Amino acid sequence: MRRIAVVGAGQAGLQLALGLRPEKPPEEPAESYGATEPYEVTEAYEVTLYAARGPAEVRAGRILSTQVMFGPALALERAAGLNRWEARTPRMTAIRMAVTEGPYARAGGITVPLDAPAQSVDQRVKTAGWLELFEERGGRVVYGTVGPEDLPGIAAAHDLTVIATGHGPLAGIFARDGRHSPYDRPQRTLAACYVRGTHGPDGHGGPHGRINPVDGAGEFYVLHGLTLDGPCEMLLWEAVPGGPLDVWGDRPGPGAFVERSLELLRGRLPREYELCRGMEPTDGGAALTGAVTPVVRHPVAQVAPGAYVLGMADAVVLNDPIGGQGANSAARCADRYLREITGRGERPFDRTWMLRAFAAHWEHARHVTAFTNLLLGPPPEHVQRVMSAAAHHPEVAHRYINGYADPAGFQDWFMDADRADAYLAAVGAAGTARAAGPAAG
Repeated sequence: MRRIAVVGAGQAGLQLALGLRPEKPPEEPAESYGATEPYEVTEAYEVTLYAARGPAEVRAGRILSTQVMFGPALALERAAGLNRWEARTPRMTAIRMAVTEGPYARAGGITVPLDAPAQSVDQRVKTAGWLELFEERGGRVVYGTVGPEDLPGIAAAHDLTVIATGHGPLAGIFARDGRHSPYDRPQRTLAACYVRGTHGPDGHGGPHGRINPVDGAGEFYVLHGLTLDGPCEMLLWEAVPGGPLDVWGDRPGPGAFVERSLELLRGRLPREYELCRGMEPTDGGAALTGAVTPVVRHPVAQVAPGAYVLGMADAVVLNDPIGGQGANSAARCADRYLREITGRGERPFDRTWMLRAFAAHWEHARHVTAFTNLLLGPPPEHVQRVMSAAAHHPEVAHRYINGYADPAGFQDWFMDADRADAYLAAVGAAGTARAAGPAAG
């Protein structure tokens, strides 16, 4: 029996650990991820999961993120039988990009139906539930903090050790890959809160997501999701450091968070203020503030002579949440690593295999990273032309918003100026984009 250690109990680590201890053979994943062959998991794996906190502590703690999972990632969970909350979670069927400043303001906003509904489950709910499920399936969980000094012993006791946490000292064991890491500091400060009592714009009362760019200062997002005691709304501020939205340094609690958000909305996004003015936090742990430095790290680290560990998801590809890709990329990484592990048979999980396993994931993750980094910077002129066209041409808006489900598709048009302009010309939107004003190019 092969012994696998997974260090970190977030979306990626738990999904991988559960995949190695399935209740029944998983179905073939959805074609939208590009999978061509089913994988087989047997009782050949003894899996130990290292988790910092137990289920009760996770549920009693503060929120962990404002994750949103799009259709392809949800399909992976569904195929693996891990969609335990799908029936109770609001199905976001549309995304509204409400623009109140800048060259696209005349359109007032863009509402786009999603090709497949998106969902967001409070990570406290999912993490605690998956931890319990893993133990029910016979997996072993070791609770407590794992540091770099613990890794030689863990690696020596297992055939493969996977590091699935992108924060804290463990992430530091993987060297920064400067080729794909243009930033050396956070590009946004982040502030999130779960609330109830917001409303949708006229004609959009059902579950949906809203993206509100605040010209030059950052972004404000609203999602519908599921928290500890039922449906809720999830707020996220992405603030340019030092700008007018960067007011979260004192780490306010949920009540103060709501009050401060309303102050910002009243002055910066009055339409959103009217929709949110009656909101209240869902619970005492419903607020979170912080920042991340986007980075790509080398995926393999030597922890003792001849002993290597493999990084996954945020441990080696950490993106700002501005593009909503974190949980989606983690789910894809877990699925890819599961395939690579189960396809290895009895052969050793050596350094060469680890590099190849990450390379298979990077084929998709590189597109996620490029798209997210583009969103963090000033928009190039061709992106401004695309957004101006999207405000007036539903087909452009549809292609852009639905691209969030799989950013690999952006390579064919959105990420390249020549391809973007060729696409706009093909749909007859080029004239609209040029007429939008100087900022549109």
